[in-house]
Amino acid sequence: MTDPFVSTAWLADHLADPTVAIVDGSWYLPAAQRDPRAEYLAGHIPGAVWFDVDKYADLTTTLPHMLMNPKDFGALAGRLGISEKMTIVIYDGMGLFSAPRVRWTFTTMGARDVRILAGGLPKWRAEGRPVEAGEATRPATTFTVDYDSTAVANLKQMQDFSRSGTRQVADARPAGRFRGEVPEPRPGLKSGHMPNALSAPADTLVENGQLKPAETLRAQFAAAGIDLTRPIATTCGSGVTAATLKLALEQAGAKDVILYDGAWAEWGGRDDVEVVKG
Repeated sequence: MTDPFVSTAWLADHLADPTVAIVDGSWYLPAAQRDPRAEYLAGHIPGAVWFDVDKYADLTTTLPHMLMNPKDFGALAGRLGISEKMTIVIYDGMGLFSAPRVRWTFTTMGARDVRILAGGLPKWRAEGRPVEAGEATRPATTFTVDYDSTAVANLKQMQDFSRSGTRQVADARPAGRFRGEVPEPRPGLKSGHMPNALSAPADTLVENGQLKPAETLRAQFAAAGIDLTRPIATTCGSGVTAATLKLALEQAGAKDVILYDGAWAEWGGRDDVEVVKG
């Protein structure tokens, strides 16, 4: 596969390239008590446009940051000055947390070349590279959507995968939440996991704001009981770290990985699905 990452040096050399669109895709869990929008306005990579994970979503559902209607997404991306033909570079304020979700969103909508800045904004700042304040804008353009529905799993499919094992279900939430020992951060959700799901916490796959080496990831997935040669569906709390897990699985060699967009925010809030603890 094409390397999903670009280096800070590469991006520094392409800041003025009109065929490169830079996107700040920072998002944080509520417990972090960080305001990604305010942080973006205070300082971002020069030319980076802001992508609001919560608002650039399907607002007709109560589930958090679900994928937008494809037509609406195409219009939004065009207004942001992003074409599906551009090289789109995503970064976030933690190094590697929400950027994979934004990358997955763009690729699922048909963008052809979407990369993640290795090390994200922390590495960029640590190297003394330039930042700018305020709102960056790009000239409006056209984003032609080619929506890949096969990249997205729904509740019915996840119920089938969980029962039949036709796809392994890999859960990116922290181990305590997976086992049902720790309450979910979103009120009203049950604690535990889907039947037959496998635990692969996203925070154990990242080190210093970057994915661990492929051989390390392969060893971790093997220890978790995940077979990289078989189809996999990833899930998490709300569809963000499931994208980090998906990226890590692919870097480790998995070829068929899809993402459950509703995630535990959907599953854990229902009474007609099974929840397992332990």
